Amino acid sequence: MIGKPTIPIIYAPTATGKSELIMTFCENRPCEICSMDSMQIYKHMDIGTAKPSLEDRKRVRHHLIDIVEPSEEYNVNRYRLDALEVVEQVLSTGSRPVFIGGTGLYMDVLKYGLFEGVPKDNALRDRLKAEEKESPGILRSKLKAIDRTSWEKIHPNDTKRIIRALEIYFKTGKTKEELANQREEDKRFKIIVLERDREELYRRINQRVEQMVEKGLIDETQSLLKKYSLSSQAGKAIGYRETIDFLNGRIENKDEYITTLKKNTRHYARRQIIWSRRYKRKEIINLSNRTLPAILRELESAI
Repeated sequence: MIGKPTIPIIYAPTATGKSELIMTFCENRPCEICSMDSMQIYKHMDIGTAKPSLEDRKRVRHHLIDIVEPSEEYNVNRYRLDALEVVEQVLSTGSRPVFIGGTGLYMDVLKYGLFEGVPKDNALRDRLKAEEKESPGILRSKLKAIDRTSWEKIHPNDTKRIIRALEIYFKTGKTKEELANQREEDKRFKIIVLERDREELYRRINQRVEQMVEKGLIDETQSLLKKYSLSSQAGKAIGYRETIDFLNGRIENKDEYITTLKKNTRHYARRQIIWSRRYKRKEIINLSNRTLPAILRELESAI
């Protein structure tokens, strides 16, 4: 390749159909797929992460999959270092790395680098915790008033992240997103967002959940729990978290388990969609009601 090639980041919510599409695109081109999924990094977590099969990996070379044990903590800093190392390796062979996944934070650090953040203030955190204890829900109300983006993205029960978002604002007078937007852009990377009509996407999510359970998600989770003490990140993964609750009796029956898993996955997809809206410079390709050749032509043009 001559000069510095564009490195595409293909971002899409779960169950959009991105993996098969990009494998089809890359199969007969000098491209290698780089996972941008915060759970596919874990070994042995295959069904619940919709990890590409060994056959798929023979069709197109994949990177950043199965790189750590489920008991190991892994963070966005490590991902960025690992991903940039893979970029150089792939480019040195004359191929093009194509990033694909739905982990917005990973996309963010590829495109804009690390957000160094704001030093923690334990006294402020303690005051916020005391306010929440006295008036449950007050912190989320405050967050909605000053940082709508974080309010939409953070789960209502995730008090730790709500406090962190408020801490950043009270310490700097700016939201986390405003501070992050001050970072320098890596112009090698180009964001391409894949979409589907919402009703179709939710139908595909429901089908995917049923297929995962049929393929043995419960057995896979049981096997993991026997062998590993799951890291905080791995144990919270969509699919595994609900399955662990089911196995531990916190979800009473299988029907309720499947319904809960479908609902939580749809909510996760919605958060992924909301995340993608923060990027002004991106191309959007809608996959609904279109033929594969037409989609591939548009994707080739975008890349």
